[in-house]
Amino acid sequence: MTLLKTTNLSHRFDYPLFEAISLELKAGESVAIVGVSGSGKSTLLHVLSSLLKPNSGDVELFGKNIYALSEKELVKLRRHDLGLIYQSHYLFKGFSAYENLEVAALLAGETIENELLVRLGIQQVMEQKVTELSGGQQQRVSIARILSKKPRLIFADEPTGNLDHATATEVMDLFLEYIQEHQSGLLLVTHDEVLAHRCDHVYRMLDGTLSEIV
Repeated sequence: MTLLKTTNLSHRFDYPLFEAISLELKAGESVAIVGVSGSGKSTLLHVLSSLLKPNSGDVELFGKNIYALSEKELVKLRRHDLGLIYQSHYLFKGFSAYENLEVAALLAGETIENELLVRLGIQQVMEQKVTELSGGQQQRVSIARILSKKPRLIFADEPTGNLDHATATEVMDLFLEYIQEHQSGLLLVTHDEVLAHRCDHVYRMLDGTLSEIV
């Protein structure tokens, strides 16, 4: 089953950023995009995850052209089917770590699994306010928040940027296990070439084009 498909995707700001990008992601697959800062890979992720409408081309998620959907349909899609993880955690600052997870799980109609908290090493900080946590702990809470809602497709922009190598490896293990178990998909943007090459397909963004690294 195809989860994501793009055709001739192009976008520009005051200058062309990327053009004629076509990409496909099937259930149970992972795709990584690497490239230098400013190459457009994060903007591409925003376009693919419904946050930024492209200048031209189509983005299909689960067989639907997402930019032909109503705002109400997009909100439902983001709430139940998409998991967006960014280096800026976007946690609710006045809430505890557990309350942040609880909100996401309740909205998606899911439950929080203690095993997930143990795997991420955050079970002991659940009652603390997120402002009391280190950057690495906040990042792991944001990852747990997304996985708790059981998304069909995960978009992750530098999700291990605040983590040490051992924890980053464990998080990547968790992502890859999750997409196999749930037949979901992972689209990862990263500077870490080692993590990238653990994915099924690796693409490089360069000079406005996306090319697969064989």
